[in-house]
Amino acid sequence: LVRIRAGRLRRAEAIALRLEGKGIAGTLSGALALAANPEMVSRTHFARYLIATGVVKNMKVAFQRFLGEDKPAFVRHRWSTLEEAIGWIHGAGGVAVLAHPGRYGLRPARLRMLFSEFKSLGGEAVEVLTSSHTSQDVELVSNLACELGLRASAGSDFHSPEECRWDFGQLRELPSRCEPVWRDWPECSGTSRH
Repeated sequence: LVRIRAGRLRRAEAIALRLEGKGIAGTLSGALALAANPEMVSRTHFARYLIATGVVKNMKVAFQRFLGEDKPAFVRHRWSTLEEAIGWIHGAGGVAVLAHPGRYGLRPARLRMLFSEFKSLGGEAVEVLTSSHTSQDVELVSNLACELGLRASAGSDFHSPEECRWDFGQLRELPSRCEPVWRDWPECSGTSRH
């Protein structure tokens, strides 16, 4: 985590330099001011700063013009590998759940490959419901989870009304065909939602 957090700050500095090269000043301090935890600064914070200062009108435009892959201010981040992350989660006594797969922009065949690799490395569940998933994402992810024997989770990851399709606390029920990740947790016995 120390390495990843330090990498986030280095990435933020590089993003800011690229944005300055495009004539947009103050982005690093602006993004850091919008991050509740400066160690967790992300492209989203830069996008919010660009919106707040009137450079772009919304999140989508910020990523399309500046922050998305192959755009002028895109800087790749070195994340942990699936194997490392699953090992850390299991080492801490947790259950490995693949977060918001509908946001990855993968076609169904690539998503199936990711889920298969995740499961082969010890992953147990995928996030079927989250505020960023479309109805089509929920259908695809839940079908793949059932097909591959992965349990399902629901997440309340909520950034803002503009970025989410579901209002905070308003996720629908997991599809009935899904096996909830919390099924065997005594404190959640009888819980059908989250």
